[in-house]
Amino acid sequence: MLSGTDPVKLMKQQVGFTAADRVQSGAIVGLGTGSTTAYAIQRLGDRLKSGDLKDIKGIPTSFQASVLAKQYGIPLTTLDEVDRIDVAIDGADEVDPQKNLIKGGGAAHTREKVVDSLAELFIVVVDSSKLVTALGTTFALPVEVLPMAIAPVTRALEALGGTVELRMGVKKDGPVITDQGNMVLDVTFAAIANPAEMEVTINNIPGVLENGLFVNVTDVVLIGEIKDGEAIVREM
Repeated sequence: MLSGTDPVKLMKQQVGFTAADRVQSGAIVGLGTGSTTAYAIQRLGDRLKSGDLKDIKGIPTSFQASVLAKQYGIPLTTLDEVDRIDVAIDGADEVDPQKNLIKGGGAAHTREKVVDSLAELFIVVVDSSKLVTALGTTFALPVEVLPMAIAPVTRALEALGGTVELRMGVKKDGPVITDQGNMVLDVTFAAIANPAEMEVTINNIPGVLENGLFVNVTDVVLIGEIKDGEAIVREM
């Protein structure tokens, strides 16, 4: 089942597969974004194909998740069509000891927050490098902003003590544009002492759509690690 010998890739596969194996037939599944979640989507498709899993529907959090789901034969639905999400599987850029997260490395955190917050069970899949003692220590906080409000929002974030950078495209001239047509400011703080307070404060700045702090949303954190050359998965 596991391809290649790259231990990091094996670890991501293992943790993605472990999360996908917790999904039961008939479930509405939030499909997250990113490389580790991609393995979970692949596994869900394999389980559907083999008949091990039946009647699931996916709600994608990004264009990437939607493309992968179609590729692996997972039927998709929308929030208009369902009244619940049973389980969501998603990655994170940082996880603190309270299971709070910073997400948004892939600029999909707004849709992710909508879907992941609605899920009855939200499973986060990460490797051990994403574990931090305090949020904001290794990763800038992504903030999705309406393009017209970039200047005032930048000033407001600087007033909160952040160093602000407009996220620029890779292999593309100009800024990253989200699936909603907005821009992303990456804000570096020395550390975020009170994530719950900071999440609300930033989201109250006019022009901000959503930020990458996920507080009290996560139920389960699955962590992939390499031990003696073997990929293992533990639960936080």
